[in-house]
Amino acid sequence: MSLPSLDSIETPAALVDEDRLETNLQRAAAYVREHGLRWRPHTKTHKVPELAARQLQAGASGVTVATPREAEVMGAVADDVLLAYSPVGASKLARLMALPGRVRLSVAVDSREVLAGLAEAARGAGRRVGVLVELDLGMRRVGVPTPEEAVVLAREAAGTQGLEYQGVMFYPGHIRMPMAEQGPALAEVSRRLGTFLETLGAAGLKPGIVSGGSTPTLWRSHEVVGMNEIRPGITPFFDRASAWMGACGWDEVAYSVLATVVSTAVPGQAVIDAGSKALAKEELPVGGYGALLERPDVVVHALSEEHGMLDLSRTSWRPRVGERVRVVPNHVCVSVNLQDELWAVRGGQVVGRWDVTGRGRGPSSSRN
Repeated sequence: MSLPSLDSIETPAALVDEDRLETNLQRAAAYVREHGLRWRPHTKTHKVPELAARQLQAGASGVTVATPREAEVMGAVADDVLLAYSPVGASKLARLMALPGRVRLSVAVDSREVLAGLAEAARGAGRRVGVLVELDLGMRRVGVPTPEEAVVLAREAAGTQGLEYQGVMFYPGHIRMPMAEQGPALAEVSRRLGTFLETLGAAGLKPGIVSGGSTPTLWRSHEVVGMNEIRPGITPFFDRASAWMGACGWDEVAYSVLATVVSTAVPGQAVIDAGSKALAKEELPVGGYGALLERPDVVVHALSEEHGMLDLSRTSWRPRVGERVRVVPNHVCVSVNLQDELWAVRGGQVVGRWDVTGRGRGPSSSRN
């Protein structure tokens, strides 16, 4: 396939720095090896099977997904798929059961209703599906809140035909402060997890898999006692939030959105053609919706659907109409979900292209 020059790509366009991507993958792989952790990265960030294959080649034991569509796409390259989201509804269950037989499917569960539906679907498809009981260790979004409830679900999963109780999982998504300040919050997660593990062990239901982790807490994962698997998603790319929290340096961010300056009519401001439909509208405590990769002091201070407004008050740089810039969004996952494709670049040259095939609900969905 002939690749275009970077200058000829129409903006806005999502770019991935190939060298930084590879460095980030190898660094994550080295960390889990050093600390004896399994690495089952969450592919919701990139939604690209080729990148999942790269993670597996780097040492990941499997992949994590959030939707049946992601499971279908990643099942083409991965033999171990964890759906970290309780599937509710016959259509979703049917799609999961239709995954290739070689795929070892595991599912997060926090209710008997989901467990029953999953078991019925598994038996009907002649599959054996792994179950991870989801715990709430402070996120207060999903997950059973008490060890006793975890025991009930684990015991039922262990004794139900079509299911296999494999362990527990949690997501410490409430820990979003700078990495240096995470100690007390991680200690509390470790304490609460210990209570669950002790109770499950006493009931004869010691979990083989204890899955957790996130990108903000990635490099301190080894401090959570009892956890043996992590599922970071943003790690291959990183983003402005990751840099703010100290999970990466600014020179390690691999993802940016290429944009063109379309107006400088308002003094102290430049407008680019990447708005909320390219960057997403998620805020950070430091303000703004993104910053320029080469000029991090220039912040996207406001967004509308097709316009991004750059604040020039802290820089002497005055861009010209037609000039191109690269914007690091606050949250890469949402930005990627707005793209049709990702362009791999190295040294100002386009070296690859990936379709974001894990977006949406897949070919069977109907949209108006």
